[in-house]
Amino acid sequence: MVNVTIDNIKVQVEPGTTILQAAKKAGIDIPTLCYLKEINEIGACRVCEVEVKGARALAAACVMPVSEGMEVSTTSKVVREARLATVELILSNHNRDCLTCSSNHKCELQTLAEELCVRESPFEGEHDFGIVDTSSPSIVRDQSKCVLCGRCVSVCKKIQGTAILDFTDRGFHTGVSPVLNKNLADVPCIYCGQCVTACPTAALHEKEDLDVVWAALENPDLHVVVQTAPSVRAALGEKFGLPVGTRVTGKMVSALKRLGFNKVYDTNFGADMTIMEEGHELLDRLNNSGVLPMITSCSPGWVRFCEYNYPEFIPNLSSCKSPMTMFGAIVKSYYAEKTGIDPKKIFNVAIMPCTAKKAEAMREEMEVNGLRDIDAVLTTRELAKMIKQARINFHSLEDGEFDADLLGDYSGAGVIFGATGGVMEAALRTVADVVTGKDLADFEFKSVRGVEGIKEAEIYVGDTKVRIAVVHGTSNAAILLDKIKAGEAKYDFIEVMACSGGCVTGGGQPRISATTRAEMDVREKRASVLYSEDASLPVRKSHKNPQIIKLYDDYLGKPNGHKAHELLHTKYEAKEAYPL
Repeated sequence: MVNVTIDNIKVQVEPGTTILQAAKKAGIDIPTLCYLKEINEIGACRVCEVEVKGARALAAACVMPVSEGMEVSTTSKVVREARLATVELILSNHNRDCLTCSSNHKCELQTLAEELCVRESPFEGEHDFGIVDTSSPSIVRDQSKCVLCGRCVSVCKKIQGTAILDFTDRGFHTGVSPVLNKNLADVPCIYCGQCVTACPTAALHEKEDLDVVWAALENPDLHVVVQTAPSVRAALGEKFGLPVGTRVTGKMVSALKRLGFNKVYDTNFGADMTIMEEGHELLDRLNNSGVLPMITSCSPGWVRFCEYNYPEFIPNLSSCKSPMTMFGAIVKSYYAEKTGIDPKKIFNVAIMPCTAKKAEAMREEMEVNGLRDIDAVLTTRELAKMIKQARINFHSLEDGEFDADLLGDYSGAGVIFGATGGVMEAALRTVADVVTGKDLADFEFKSVRGVEGIKEAEIYVGDTKVRIAVVHGTSNAAILLDKIKAGEAKYDFIEVMACSGGCVTGGGQPRISATTRAEMDVREKRASVLYSEDASLPVRKSHKNPQIIKLYDDYLGKPNGHKAHELLHTKYEAKEAYPL
């Protein structure tokens, strides 16, 4: 162990520990801006500078390792003045429209300026604000608010493996953008939004559809149906000050009904449909020499990644639409028929933890008979804004219930879709029963749970051995696909989620500060919400959902049948990464 003194507090830490980590152990908070634990540790912003006794210059605490007997001051006069000057310099070329900014009160730079008592900017000069790129259907890139921290660059490269963002130009004109300053729509961005959740300011944020949804709600000629993805309930409460890992299903439903939606349903019904289709598709491929391994297609960011980077695996993708778009298609067909409502007058809204869902909803394949499956997508963050716009006191809301008619029932299998491994486990619960012809009591496949980047297992379904893999984060997906191409691995079924941890940490979820990221694994906290709700439900297998059974009996026929393929399946195609 190494003995260190920080602000006169003695602490013992392991060799290789940084000053920032040692200070945290001693209960001392050093401010940061560019730092993200295990993702972006580059000492670029210099906000975390500290004074080390005997050193000739201040040290960046996030990258400087401790040494035996080191004495550190985090609050000396020279440190305070250096931090203040650093933040003032950052602000000198920052668009300070804080009152109208989407990150107002949630901006890490704004918080730093307040904590350091910045009252003026003595370094005013020429502002080089660059561009505002609104070309993407999912993400807006506002160069005027970029602080050059590099967090988005590191997430895009290390976690997602897409590397479509990097530093450009030099000196005062340095910026962060796609290659050759192209727009996001002109590069192989998968719209996952992990750059958005990593950004400390509003240099990256989702393209908002609040006005579109408000207009639909206020149109008396429209019947507005809303669905909520399972992961939304696991994170929405954070936008109202509740701890990470708080389930707010009931309050969320009550808020949506107060907002005026005609019907409030759960995307979990769509997840149960997905399992019916995807599980039977897997069995068909296994029994009839179909293309294996079959790979899930619920994550639109992953689908785009595959189309751009691994087009040879497109035949492996399940032809199933995602739960969101399946649900939308059923609302404008089965639901419209049963209720006698003109499907052209139905407006489908989806509340999603994912920015890529906005792009998915706009894909030309996601319509049936000229009707879009989904008309508008809001992120978890946008829903919170909508609730606040309506002046709804979220904490005082009673727990409401989803509408129960036609599409209201859902199983625990549908709930766990939001966590990495959830789709795989939900599918296996149904496939195992179908193959054995039994209602198996042992149906929790815990080997596919957890946040390990790549999980592999061999599971017996009856007498059939199924080789499976679960992967999250597209950089991990690339590793797995490369192994398959090289003949080093062989599977029957693979679940891929674009975001690390799955949908619980999707690009549309509440942002998590660097401090919170360092203190806890948010992926596990939010996933625990879904697993606890699954355990509490009376029906935990998709094929046991009574309304799913009725849907197939009355309308769809058999899973993977003609009617189901017409409404619930789609196709994908290769995309050129950098077209001329």
